[in-house]
Amino acid sequence: MKRVLLIACQSQTGQLARVVESVAGPLRDDSAITLDCVTLASVNAYPFPWPFIRFFNTFPETVHERPIPLRPLAIPEDRCYDLVILAYQVWFLSPPPVLSAFLAGSDAARILGGNCPVITIIACRNMWLMAQEAVKKHLAARGARLIDNVVLVDQAHSAATFISTPLWMLTGRRGPFFGGLVPAAGIPDSAIAAARRFGQAIRAALPTLDRSAPKPMLTGLGAVTINDRLIASEVIAKRSFRIWGRLLMAIGGPASVLRRVAVCFYICFLLTMILTVVPVSALLKRFVGIFSGARVARQRAYFAEPSGEDRSRMKGFPDG
Repeated sequence: MKRVLLIACQSQTGQLARVVESVAGPLRDDSAITLDCVTLASVNAYPFPWPFIRFFNTFPETVHERPIPLRPLAIPEDRCYDLVILAYQVWFLSPPPVLSAFLAGSDAARILGGNCPVITIIACRNMWLMAQEAVKKHLAARGARLIDNVVLVDQAHSAATFISTPLWMLTGRRGPFFGGLVPAAGIPDSAIAAARRFGQAIRAALPTLDRSAPKPMLTGLGAVTINDRLIASEVIAKRSFRIWGRLLMAIGGPASVLRRVAVCFYICFLLTMILTVVPVSALLKRFVGIFSGARVARQRAYFAEPSGEDRSRMKGFPDG
């Protein structure tokens, strides 16, 4: 009998919950596998849909991974798992606060220690590299071994998702918007249904999983697709988030009136950057990319680890 623990961040929209259920289905159906599922939830619930200012006012503590109080996890202290699956969304190019709090806490130290094999599942708009880098550091610090990573993203053009995703968060409506000019936000239903293949592969490989030297289970299944045109954008944007986040936290706490005024100024700055600097940098990256193919290939291979890309399955990826 193999024991699997599936830890999923609370899903405000229900999208992550559907992805998790698609992957977990084959494991749940196997009598030789004991699947325990828990949800990471904050003591103070986040709103959905989000009030406009509060949505942006959440990012300073999120990008700096400030701990928040979590609801207790119903996991017996003496229970050891053969595999742990962590499913999360991306908040401001960072792990969501509930995941950061869990990974920094005693429960993670107890559950993930001793070279515990871990598979991460990410459901997001299209930028997840920096969030996964943060998760990888936490896992390494806890003594866990990341053996696979599954990423499902919105497949619309980045320009469209810049509009559709915030509208989904702020209105609670997925779209489409503006008479169909902006497509519906989120991961396509077909991609969520197809994620069942990952659960099937995990179920098939689990009997031979060696905790002392665990190997990837999802190689060749197209678990990740790297959009190399977004790599530099993510790095630059994450640095900007951290700088502005530090400044805003220095002004005051989330309830500070002065900080809320500063957040409004930041929103204007962010929109200006998106409308001016981002298009120019995209053109520059395409030009520079002609002369830096080898470096981009190394970056692509690194971020695709440990599952790797399956180039034979790739019919294209979101255009950044």
